[in-house]
Amino acid sequence: MQYRFLLLALALLAAPLVNSQVDSRARYKVDVNMVVLNFSVTDKSGKPVTGLKPSDIRVHEDGIPQKLAAFAEGSTVFRLLDDAPGSPGTGVFVLFDTSNRMYTSYPYVRDAIAEFIRRLAPVDSAAIYTFSRNLHRAATLTRDHVRAGAGLDNISAGDDSALFNALLLTLRDAAEAPGRKAIVVFSNSSDTASMLSPYDVARVAINEGIPIYVISTRDAVQDPVMFSALQYLTASTGGKFYWAPKWQKQASAFQSIREDIGNSYTAYYYPAPNPNPGFRNIKIEVLAPGGGAWHVLARPGYEPRKDVSSHTN
Repeated sequence: MQYRFLLLALALLAAPLVNSQVDSRARYKVDVNMVVLNFSVTDKSGKPVTGLKPSDIRVHEDGIPQKLAAFAEGSTVFRLLDDAPGSPGTGVFVLFDTSNRMYTSYPYVRDAIAEFIRRLAPVDSAAIYTFSRNLHRAATLTRDHVRAGAGLDNISAGDDSALFNALLLTLRDAAEAPGRKAIVVFSNSSDTASMLSPYDVARVAINEGIPIYVISTRDAVQDPVMFSALQYLTASTGGKFYWAPKWQKQASAFQSIREDIGNSYTAYYYPAPNPNPGFRNIKIEVLAPGGGAWHVLARPGYEPRKDVSSHTN
């Protein structure tokens, strides 16, 4: 599929784009057949709905009901099949803009990111990536939050910004990690150096099932094209966009993202037989009392990998 070719293209470009000191020895085996569907549920007032159980939801692909293998709320996992994933927690990749536009606000953002990582659930993992024109892995994915936070002391500023290139490389890493993942971006600049569009990146994130959260200090007046692109990127992946021009709002945005990750749900399932080789639409139905009036935020669907086969249990 096309999005796989995008990943391959970025893999070939990784040498010049990624800092040469990166330690890329850690690799994970991932079940390519299983769908990992992250979603959140809010009531009519916008407050998160918590406490849902596997029996409270129903997932359909192209109208075909799916049998859940596992279900999670935050870090609590319900294993419904013997071969279901049992690892709790979320792998959170923080992608931090260190282009020259960050000089004045860096100390405040650094403190907000450090606090964000400290307050993640103990079972959650964190990684710190930074970017300007190149991507640098300041701290690879780890459950040691102190070690991850120390990565903030190992960054350097650059000139141009290549956000969408860096995002795709981060998605490539996140796709190799097991379980559910999320990417949190902080940026206050336009993308001046990427070879990729936000729509290319969104396609990969949708298919991999990885929500993207973005905190930006630039509003629509400063850069309407970038503003629109980031809103699309977050909404289409099941993440959220925050405009936070002041450090107080930036800290509040990080807190909101942490709460959203902690209150979100994950449905794991092996796709039922489906003749559709193209984009498969996903619908989540909430069966709990009052669920018909609640809002579900999730990716709209995905393109199956060519090696996806039906799973019977």
